[in-house]
Amino acid sequence: MRKMNQFKLLAVICAMALFASCNFEEINTNQFEMSDGEGAMDGFEVGGLITAMQRTVIPVGTQADDTDVINEYQIAYHLSADNWSGFFGENNSNGWNAGSNNTTYYLLDNWIKATYTQSYTNALDPWKKLKIASEKNGTPEVFALAQILKISAWHKTLESFGPMPYSHAADATMNIPFDSEKDVYEAMFQDLTAAIAVLTEKAENGVNVMGAYDAVYAGDATKWVKYGNSLMLRLAMRVRFANAELAKKYATQAVNHSIGVMTAKDDAAQMSQGAGMTFRNNIEWLAGNYNEARMGSSIFSYLMGYEDPRLSVYFLPMDGNASYGVEAFDGKTYQAVPAGHANAQNDIYKSCSKPNIQSGTPTYWLRASEVYFLRAEAALVWEGFGSADSWYKQGIDMSFQENGVTDPVDDYMNSNLSPRAFVFSHYQYGQTLSAPCETTAKFEGTTEQKLEKIMIQKWIALFPNGQEAWTEWRRTGYPKLNVIKTLKGAVQGATLEGGIRRMIYPTSFSQTNEGKAIYEAALKLFNNGAGGEDKSSTRLWWDCKR
Repeated sequence: MRKMNQFKLLAVICAMALFASCNFEEINTNQFEMSDGEGAMDGFEVGGLITAMQRTVIPVGTQADDTDVINEYQIAYHLSADNWSGFFGENNSNGWNAGSNNTTYYLLDNWIKATYTQSYTNALDPWKKLKIASEKNGTPEVFALAQILKISAWHKTLESFGPMPYSHAADATMNIPFDSEKDVYEAMFQDLTAAIAVLTEKAENGVNVMGAYDAVYAGDATKWVKYGNSLMLRLAMRVRFANAELAKKYATQAVNHSIGVMTAKDDAAQMSQGAGMTFRNNIEWLAGNYNEARMGSSIFSYLMGYEDPRLSVYFLPMDGNASYGVEAFDGKTYQAVPAGHANAQNDIYKSCSKPNIQSGTPTYWLRASEVYFLRAEAALVWEGFGSADSWYKQGIDMSFQENGVTDPVDDYMNSNLSPRAFVFSHYQYGQTLSAPCETTAKFEGTTEQKLEKIMIQKWIALFPNGQEAWTEWRRTGYPKLNVIKTLKGAVQGATLEGGIRRMIYPTSFSQTNEGKAIYEAALKLFNNGAGGEDKSSTRLWWDCKR
């Protein structure tokens, strides 16, 4: 991060710190939401709310937003899930709270508060207004779209923190009681089912839904149905180990729908251009202007070991100091930053491989490759879902297509190559780690071994969506990742091997009498109602595979 921008980030963090003494009501209020009068004045009271909700699924900004959204994304998602997933390492740590921060598993209160705000609060107000507007105007398709967008954002809250406000979210009060994880998933499935039914009818009749304000699909109802079904499939597989019956029910419903799930590259849900706006990719700025985001050691081990043709698509060769790098199969030199180090910004880490991401690179919510891997996992454990082998191959092939790779998929799948060790030879900044596993890409072995292969390839295809990758790593245990270099969060429950299982709730949740009562009731919902501690080691309902 340039010095000027370091101050900008610190200013954001300090501003958030002013809310450290705020009550539970304030964290459930979007301070930046347009007023009713502003929406009406500009002529997009409803349409503008749709666009606003879309910008909350994964925070994205335009040039006019300067670095505000980029900084919000950085502290809410990048310095947590993007790193915890094994995708990234940072050319900084010591500069943030003297090395005790999310990257070293010490959860900073203002940063986790930002995650809650970005994933939940910022979508709450526009969703409530869209609900009222759709009922008033008799436009159920608008509310259907709002429901899909709500779930797209809120399942990140659910999977980051655990119990959350859902069933009473539309209530007038801000002191909203929390629901159990199981109840929220069941409600999300029901809400998705209803929303998809409404949009299916519009799709069958060729109706465009809010096209002028839809930055994702330009009002294409068929695409929205495919996305809704694909999101349902994602959430169904999420709960597979916790409730197989519930998972199978909604996975079946999603893939057997008349319109179905994503199958092609252009089905992708993404934010780049639309609704009259051009959005910027956050990670490009973090890597280029802040000189922070770099290749993580885990993804280095897998891409280098597999001689994966996506290596040069995902990352750039080293920029100077190449003597510290490793020559890859493409003849270029790459190097990763060790995860969870406690060093300040330096030229050695600065020279490591940047993500090959430009300002105009889309920010992806969900792509067809992920859907193929979800179907592969379903077919692996349940009858009636086709061939796991076929879906696995199609998943790799689709990921190749999505990334412009023309190498033969069969050659990649039949290789005996496996992940390699991470070696960074430097007296101060280096680290040596053995290969995380010996697993090849060949689809063979036991059911568990095949699951590992599916999850490895799904993880590679998900890059750079660290939030989803972190969640799936917790759910399945795959792929096996390198441990962080420095552990600072043991007091909060974190361990080197177990990592971060969930974010703890922001302290402001319990700073008023009403908020404290809601907070304490939420803790009783963990472990299927048996209760649990507000620690980063507390496993969520679906994180039950051992």
